[in-house]
Amino acid sequence: MTKHKRTTQTKKRTEQGARKAQYRVRNWAAYNEALVKRGSLMLWISEEVLEGWRPLPAGRRRRGGQQAYSDLAIQCLLTVRALFGLAYRQTEGFGRSLMAQLGLSLQVPDYTTLCKRSAELEVELSPRRVAHATHIVVDSTGLKLYGEGEWKVRQHGYSKRRTWRKLHLSVDVATQDIQAVVVTEAGVDDAQAGRDLLRDTPGPIAQVSGDGTYDKRKFYDACSARGVPRVTIPPQHNAHIWQHGNSALPPLPRDQNMRRIRQVGRARWKQETGYHCRSLAETAVFRFKTIFGNTLQARTPDRQTTEVRIKCAALNRMTQLGMPDSYRLA
Repeated sequence: MTKHKRTTQTKKRTEQGARKAQYRVRNWAAYNEALVKRGSLMLWISEEVLEGWRPLPAGRRRRGGQQAYSDLAIQCLLTVRALFGLAYRQTEGFGRSLMAQLGLSLQVPDYTTLCKRSAELEVELSPRRVAHATHIVVDSTGLKLYGEGEWKVRQHGYSKRRTWRKLHLSVDVATQDIQAVVVTEAGVDDAQAGRDLLRDTPGPIAQVSGDGTYDKRKFYDACSARGVPRVTIPPQHNAHIWQHGNSALPPLPRDQNMRRIRQVGRARWKQETGYHCRSLAETAVFRFKTIFGNTLQARTPDRQTTEVRIKCAALNRMTQLGMPDSYRLA
């Protein structure tokens, strides 16, 4: 086959795939307004935040200096820092100018206070609660901590100082809210971090979907301990049955998946189980990196976890404003 014929056939397949993947958004006006609201300062610094700027008086004073700013105030400024890519000193200056523009007499914490308080700040992701059990999808990605830019890598290759952290997250298929977040070192495998994701995911779970990296016994054991009735993870092509069919024990979800794959094939099994919803986790990762980038500013593990959780909480806030309701064209 000549090069021209191969190019023509590739072009035809590409055109057919493009026609199959065309979608249209029903609620474009509402979604467009939601995108505009994401940049509003009043969304992130609301009246509730200003009213709770100072901490509530404690019943018993602690030894040493007392906190002058509530956790809500610290989280508010750290969220602004993450949204606009500011340093700690710039965040302090941004807060001062904002209070001056609003005509408020509230004091703004200095950059050292922001840095110190971020190490112990507890950040709630605040996903939407649903009445029914959720179908969650899990995935992971890398966030650069130290290292060169892409141009230097292409020209001179990688260096030994290139360091990453792994972001593991679980996403609700129905709402696309991030349910749980775990930040680990680069050497931690997905199945090990997936156990922590299941532990931190709120509410009952009806189904868990993930790629083949979660096909390990420790993750299935965590799903059983969590009471997940359905686990949709494609086993390896050379995988073997873990438990014989004549056993008196309850059947294992992995063995049931393998037997069904042998009957109808892997592609049909993915359609039957809704495995393709796993792409929503990749979409959440893409959304995270598009808005906040793929680099962490913090340098200690506690502050890195706080930074990631603040970004995920802000991402949940954005998705709750409105998401596209799309349908596939015939």
